[in-house]
Amino acid sequence: MNRKEQGKMKFTEQIRNDLQSGNTFLGIEFGSTRIKASLIDAGHRPIASGSFQWENRLENGVWTYRLEDAMAGLQACYADLIKNVVQAYGVTPETYRAIGFSGMMHGYLALDKNGRLLTPFRTWRNTMTDEAAQELTALFSYHIPQRWSIAHLYHSIQNGEAHVANIDHLTTLAGYVHWRLTGERVLGVDEASGMFPIDTAAKQFHPRMLSAFDTLIAQRQYPWKLADILPRVAVAGEPAGRLTEEGALLLDPAGTLQPGVPLCPPEGDAGTGMVATNSVQPRTGNVSVGTSVFAMVVLEKELSRLYREIDLVTTPAGDPVAMVHCNNGTSDLDGWVSLIRDCMRTCGAEADADTLYRSLFEAADRADADCGGLVGCNYLSGEHITAFSEGRPLFIRLPDAHFSAANFMRAQLYGVFASLRIGMDILTRSESVKIAGLCGHGGFFRVPGVGQRMMADALNTPVTVLDTAGDGGPWGMAILAAYMAQKTKDETLAGYLSDRVFTADGGSTLSPDPAEAEGFEIYLERYRLLLDAERSALKIKS
Repeated sequence: MNRKEQGKMKFTEQIRNDLQSGNTFLGIEFGSTRIKASLIDAGHRPIASGSFQWENRLENGVWTYRLEDAMAGLQACYADLIKNVVQAYGVTPETYRAIGFSGMMHGYLALDKNGRLLTPFRTWRNTMTDEAAQELTALFSYHIPQRWSIAHLYHSIQNGEAHVANIDHLTTLAGYVHWRLTGERVLGVDEASGMFPIDTAAKQFHPRMLSAFDTLIAQRQYPWKLADILPRVAVAGEPAGRLTEEGALLLDPAGTLQPGVPLCPPEGDAGTGMVATNSVQPRTGNVSVGTSVFAMVVLEKELSRLYREIDLVTTPAGDPVAMVHCNNGTSDLDGWVSLIRDCMRTCGAEADADTLYRSLFEAADRADADCGGLVGCNYLSGEHITAFSEGRPLFIRLPDAHFSAANFMRAQLYGVFASLRIGMDILTRSESVKIAGLCGHGGFFRVPGVGQRMMADALNTPVTVLDTAGDGGPWGMAILAAYMAQKTKDETLAGYLSDRVFTADGGSTLSPDPAEAEGFEIYLERYRLLLDAERSALKIKS
């Protein structure tokens, strides 16, 4: 047996011992298309994972996920994790040092005093709350996005929805799962900042704005004050309850998992992305690319004024963050790839999804810098950055365009970043926010180098992709669980990440290519003009 094999055997034996003693940390994240689990050791190394595919539904004009699907998906994801652990190490875990849950931020999940859902879960993707969001923005002098929980609540109040009087508990998907497993109504501060504005000095919901909202709706005479129905806010490192007997059986119906495991505060996918990319200090930032695409930039100071395109949220430690969130990311791209795959099958050819994505991404890397006169708008749903309440995916080409597969794919990849770039220009040009570089994460970066180059050229800034980019949000959530259990008394989250997690180079950085960046500028100008046609396309109804 050589030295490498001996090292691998020793590592496997150590992990087996950690699994048996419960010296591991579990993070589970509810993403928009997958529920994912990441199990890590005390050194933050991923040792096993699990997943479950799911999809949102458009029901009665509302984007939603059914909570029974969420809980069934949670169980399936955990079962997949355990299956993979047993196959790799021959051990079935009975406990962990800590667990954490995260999910898609924002949305509206209202429960009555018996824990029953009062109205279908309204996700971040919905854009029906424009009037409510604008009125609250004026009331608070603070930008309230349409997808925030408070905008959905006020929208329900404006519509006179009967369920509002019966609300006992308002939360998010991550908060709901955490409550089901612990009985605790609590949210991490980053996730909470997607429900209602945070006072970053106190790291709690903003008291002046809470009072202003209660005054606004006083004549409705509801039996609650806003603070009574919102969750408790906790910062990273604080304990947030323990796994109950009921919760252990809910997560693991097989009954192997034991109750009593500590849980850290549940967080949003934006917060776990910041942790997973070591982007919690000023001038750092990250971009998550998936069904939605959003950038998080940690601020050195508050912005000079209110911008309706920029959301103000926090890191999991409660520090201020500017968020540029675009509802539309890779969904239209995925649709085109699915169509190409279907065309191949019609011709008797076949390719698995990973091979097809890799081939098409690599083709895009050989395309003309400006996409050869091709441009696409990827709006499957509304987009607040450019003031669209609905979307119609749209693709056009100039009559003399170089209409090739490579240019077509680059146009789709550039389209993923176009609206994001429009929002980022507010920070970098209007506010002179300094960004040392951005870290990209999400499945978009699975093909080495290609998506990273496209993002660097589109945003005109260096982009780093870590070796752990594929582990993403659930790994970040597992790290937050480990931070709660392993931190020293005065150890900050930023210090913990720098000193214990990201201690060595583990990724690559690409800077923008001047010629390619100029090509994106040409594409972006065409994209802006295409938005006029996009507005006309909204007249086309189902």
